[in-house]
Amino acid sequence: MGGKILLVDDEERMRKLIRDFLAKEGFQVDECSNGLEAVDKCRMDPSVSLVIMDVMMPVMDGWSAVAEIRKDSKVPIIMLTAKSEEKDELRGFSLGVDDYISKPFSPKILVARVQALLRRESSEGTESDVVAAGCIRLDKSAHQVYVDGNAVDLSFKEFELLNYFIENKGIALSREKILNNVWDYDYFGEARTIDTHVKKLRAKLGPKAGEMIKTIWGMGYKFEE
Repeated sequence: MGGKILLVDDEERMRKLIRDFLAKEGFQVDECSNGLEAVDKCRMDPSVSLVIMDVMMPVMDGWSAVAEIRKDSKVPIIMLTAKSEEKDELRGFSLGVDDYISKPFSPKILVARVQALLRRESSEGTESDVVAAGCIRLDKSAHQVYVDGNAVDLSFKEFELLNYFIENKGIALSREKILNNVWDYDYFGEARTIDTHVKKLRAKLGPKAGEMIKTIWGMGYKFEE
């Protein structure tokens, strides 16, 4: 698959471990030791395909770096952190993080998630069609969503989630099914990931479009025009 990965972590040993595993899979890896370097790198190098970002770093932490990157880039971001509290995960997703892995973790799992994110992004890039549902218009080739003709700024995962809902409108979807299809791997016990993304997606779409995403209590969601 390949692609350029920006690895951001102040621990040299951690960077080497991750870099070696990614290199074995054919990825080119650029490294930064703090968030400020990462922000500058993302702005200067549009060829970066994905960012792996640690949280606790000097100069600028991961949270601040993600917030800055998201001002002008939708590059997929995987967050690394030693913390595993729900509030930290929710904070990451609210900033536009696409995936979240708590240390310690298996480097093989990290590589699998990198590949899954890039595979999703690549498949979206080959689409040239536009789908519509009610007041929502989703342009796959431009990776852009419009509500009543007005552009709505969605993160990478929010866009994919909305696309999946529209493609399966009228069908009751369990949280597990959504996770397996939108995140492309089994995300055991992390159903709140879906709930967080749906909440933000509804808010960004606004009341008229957001209410098309119906909650099915005890199961998941259904998209209805």
